[in-house]
Amino acid sequence: MAEPARSIYNLTYDQLSERLADWGEPSFRVQQVWQWLYQSLVTETEAMRNIPLALRRRLEEDLGMGALRPVRTIASQDQATKKWLFELADGETIETVLMQYRRRRTACISAQVGCAFACAFCATGQMGLHRNLTAGEIVQQVLVVERFLREEGEEKQRQLTNIVFMGMGEPLANYRATLQAVRTLHDPRGLAFAGRRITLSTVGLVPAMRRLADEGLELGLAISLHAPGDELRDRLVPINRQFPLAQLMDACRNYANKTGRRLTFEYTLIRDVNDGHEQARQLVQRLRGLLCHLNIIPLNPVSDRAFQPPARAQVDAFRQILERGGISVTVRMRRGIDIQAGCGQLRSPPPTRHQRRNAV
Repeated sequence: MAEPARSIYNLTYDQLSERLADWGEPSFRVQQVWQWLYQSLVTETEAMRNIPLALRRRLEEDLGMGALRPVRTIASQDQATKKWLFELADGETIETVLMQYRRRRTACISAQVGCAFACAFCATGQMGLHRNLTAGEIVQQVLVVERFLREEGEEKQRQLTNIVFMGMGEPLANYRATLQAVRTLHDPRGLAFAGRRITLSTVGLVPAMRRLADEGLELGLAISLHAPGDELRDRLVPINRQFPLAQLMDACRNYANKTGRRLTFEYTLIRDVNDGHEQARQLVQRLRGLLCHLNIIPLNPVSDRAFQPPARAQVDAFRQILERGGISVTVRMRRGIDIQAGCGQLRSPPPTRHQRRNAV
């Protein structure tokens, strides 16, 4: 396979500073370049007007902008959701989603091409893992969405309010690049996203969760739970065989205690699989006493899977049992289902012959 593209976005602020110092540039240049990238959101070095021509050319030749190439963009019928299919330099593709609400604009971004964890109801998991994304490829998804909002949005809707790592792949399995991307997005000299407006999702990689708790970033953490007990979770979320629920819940308590952040649990509700009243009561026992919120997600349709969403009455009954048990719970508002942009629906199309030829 071809290597991911060279990209200035793969550099941290300190790495960019070191590179420019090696080139004999004055120290103030790094902040200028950084602001062009992460405040002005330029797409080419030629747009960096206060940067000398020789440096602009060297940035382009030695580092490059490594742009994601939009292959397809599609909007939901209600125009509240937009999905991008991006082609990467090696011919791989990823999907990124913008969800717009009355007061929020959320980018749902990918951390990997595909996913290795094969959750039973997830389209991305059917792909298997192709490769990790670089930090730059992660960051650029946010920049594309932010640029779109600034160019197309109304006056009060020109800025992202939230970023969720809930697209393709497992962010904590690509830990180094994910955390570098988070720190770049968080950097006050650029986009300045507060840690509390960024949420990482995980299937339950316990060692990485414990490591994340010590990063000092106060990020939101969402855990893909989907079952109240080990036997069923082993089938729905196979990583549970390696890190069963007792270990997972201990890591969750550790994260909540160290960060002070309320955890989010994601529970995809599947008809006649995990939507029973007794399972709801077991879930109450599992979550009681933990600083958390539960999102119930009625199953989104995925081709090649026989699972079905429950009836609305069953969803309501499940929610009511949790509420009576003292659990903070919400039924997730469905967005982008008509364009396959909902939870568990993202996947890359098979590569074309052109992509396969250029990836070797």
